[in-house]
Amino acid sequence: MKKLLFIYNPHAGKGQIRAKLADVLDIFTKAGWLVTVRPTQGKADATYTAAWLGGEFDRLVCCGGDGTLHEVVTGLMEVSHRPELGYIPAGTTNDYSRNLKLPKGYEAMAAAAAEGVPRPVDIGRFNDRYFVYVAAFGAFTDVAYDTPQQVKNMFGHLAYVLEGISRLGNLKGYQARVEYDGGVLEEEFIFGMVSNTVSVGGMLGLPADSVALDDGLLEVVLVRTPRNPMELQGAITALMKQTTDEAAGVMGFHASRLKITCAEETPWTLDGEYGGAPQVAEIQACRHAVTIVYGA
Repeated sequence: MKKLLFIYNPHAGKGQIRAKLADVLDIFTKAGWLVTVRPTQGKADATYTAAWLGGEFDRLVCCGGDGTLHEVVTGLMEVSHRPELGYIPAGTTNDYSRNLKLPKGYEAMAAAAAEGVPRPVDIGRFNDRYFVYVAAFGAFTDVAYDTPQQVKNMFGHLAYVLEGISRLGNLKGYQARVEYDGGVLEEEFIFGMVSNTVSVGGMLGLPADSVALDDGLLEVVLVRTPRNPMELQGAITALMKQTTDEAAGVMGFHASRLKITCAEETPWTLDGEYGGAPQVAEIQACRHAVTIVYGA
């Protein structure tokens, strides 16, 4: 019998998974899986569990927000024989799930995780760490990890929007040299993002038709520090429309590898979690590093 490890965050998404747990496990069992269950016990527990046990299972399914998915993938990168990975999103924004064509509702998502289509996908390496779908610095990137869980549960995605708006008057520029696949940019940026997803924060990123999760390329968006309020408004409009606008200082391109050197130590976020504050960030695509289960 095939073995499945189910890791879930009992606090994500208002804790709704606890009421659905029996139904989810029943769906896995009826699909022919022998199931082992692990509720996470705190920060990094999903990473520890995936690294410790992941190699013993045919499939690992995680339930939680993008932070839980990030922890699980980080753990799996330590495993030589990586199981297929299913995802039941239960967080506030659930950016990565937008790539996977998952159905709505816990029971339907559990069925997709148990019987969906496994496909290889790329993930990113950030210095000696990993990210599933985004590494970013600059404006608003600390909102996800600085917003308390209670506020996320109460207001959902609106919590991020409200917190982001409150920062508009305190935008900071970062002088940086960006080297990528034969190109070089030297500018002051208020925002930089390296991603492998059609959605970040529900709206940011390159157009979905230009994103492939398995092509060995990462999508890069850089926003030059605005020289006036009109340029700032143009940059915000371009980001919300998921397009580039050179006149407003929004640049976008694909790259397999980057080196971003800032004039000072710069805080980064990796999949919505604090990723440290290096002065130099070396980023590359790890092609087909994990196999993730899609819906229909």
